[in-house]
Amino acid sequence: MSLLVADLRSGAMTEFQEKLRQQHEESMHRELEALLKTTDKAEAESSRKDFDGFKQLFHRFLRVKGPSLEWSKIKRPPEEVIQPYEKIKAKGLPDDIRTSLNKLAVVKLNGGLGTSMGCKGPKSLISVRSENTFLDLTVQQIEHLNKTFNADVPLVLMNSFNTDEDTKKILQKYKHHQVKIHSFNQSRYPRINKESLLPIAKSMALSGENSEAWYPPGHGDIYASFYNSGLLDQLISEGKEYVFVSNIDNLGATVDLHILHQLMSQPEDKRCEFIMEVTDKTRADVKGGTLIQYEDHLKLLEIAQVPKAHVDEFKSVTKFKIFNTNNLWISLPAIKRLQQNNQMDLEIIVNAKTLDGGLNVLQLETAVGAAIQSFKRAMGVNVPRSRFLPVKTTSDLLLVMSNLYSLDAGSLTMSPRREFPSTPHVKLGSSFTKVQEYLIRFENIPDLLELDHLTVSGDVTFGKNVSLKGTVIIIANHGERIDIPAGAMLENKIVSGNLRILDH
Repeated sequence: MSLLVADLRSGAMTEFQEKLRQQHEESMHRELEALLKTTDKAEAESSRKDFDGFKQLFHRFLRVKGPSLEWSKIKRPPEEVIQPYEKIKAKGLPDDIRTSLNKLAVVKLNGGLGTSMGCKGPKSLISVRSENTFLDLTVQQIEHLNKTFNADVPLVLMNSFNTDEDTKKILQKYKHHQVKIHSFNQSRYPRINKESLLPIAKSMALSGENSEAWYPPGHGDIYASFYNSGLLDQLISEGKEYVFVSNIDNLGATVDLHILHQLMSQPEDKRCEFIMEVTDKTRADVKGGTLIQYEDHLKLLEIAQVPKAHVDEFKSVTKFKIFNTNNLWISLPAIKRLQQNNQMDLEIIVNAKTLDGGLNVLQLETAVGAAIQSFKRAMGVNVPRSRFLPVKTTSDLLLVMSNLYSLDAGSLTMSPRREFPSTPHVKLGSSFTKVQEYLIRFENIPDLLELDHLTVSGDVTFGKNVSLKGTVIIIANHGERIDIPAGAMLENKIVSGNLRILDH
């Protein structure tokens, strides 16, 4: 961070610092007004709402001093605040679960692009299983739910300016499905020059050199954007009381009837306003946010908030045993109340980036789960790992495309033929990073039912009907190529550059 920013955000506030902060806010406001003048009247109103939210975030950013919490005040939440899923499931379901379903809407966070997997356009449009995209599977899940219970659960997509146009085009194919689909856009915020603390945008245009000047400000923006879109009020008027929010690339995030019943079975004045699904942490999840008790509030603790001296402690699987799946159940009237009263308390995430031209910029973001501290009677539910099945990389894609999972009505379930409930650890090298390259390297997806660990590095291809069991490591050194022949069965093997096969 620049010396200027460090000075503004450190120590006790002096008269000089306060004057400097005011000057920066005034300069920022002038720049934003100038940008608004470059757009037409139709866009100006929504852009002004975006900028109002950005101004609040920028104002808070200039006044934050270091980590936002004192480590010594962190406590483990009381047992009753994070309930095991088995306890909730043991209550069973009522005969009229349809009544509860009709008070639910499903929101999928759909603002991300598929660039990390080498794809253009919305990530939700990547094919992940039997030619079905993330969006296809989501629609199939909700349609099956509605048909099974004769219910009316709508799907709501929170798009970004990056994904909105392409998503709306593809939505035409679902016109005749038994699910209503709504969408709204999250805000568009200006990237800030790290040195000057002013927007780098030259106009409101999203094209040309100006396209890198804007960003969607994280999924914590859902509250303001949902409220500003008018869709929040519309759903409430239609009798909806809760939303189930999750990332569209988490294939384990389906509507759980037991958690829904847990919410709806309480008297209205005692209902939980926010449930966060957490699950047991493994060594692969050490950076994931966790729930803590802090000054009588349930709070989401993210690694960015942790003082450097305590980062290793935060990553400990023994001290912080759970992490946030980002599957959230939230009261619609509560969102409306908190937005109207300006009481939504979200930690600011300062995301530093270097653009292609070498310019250092800052993005001010928020996370949807951080709002848990603002809601009444919030709680966590410790769910099975099967409800957290994100596809962030082609290594994840290999798992969900394989015979480890069966597909039924849009939902993936672990094959009963797998002896262990845990998911294998797969690490594919840089030759597999992009989806198109990954697909070329497999004639078909290997049998992974008995796999524990797979590491692949270098120029490696797989023939048809390959079976991988136990721990398999395949390494092709630079300039070498390994072709795993059709029908090969590798169990606890290391395959090196000259195709020597060794016991592991």
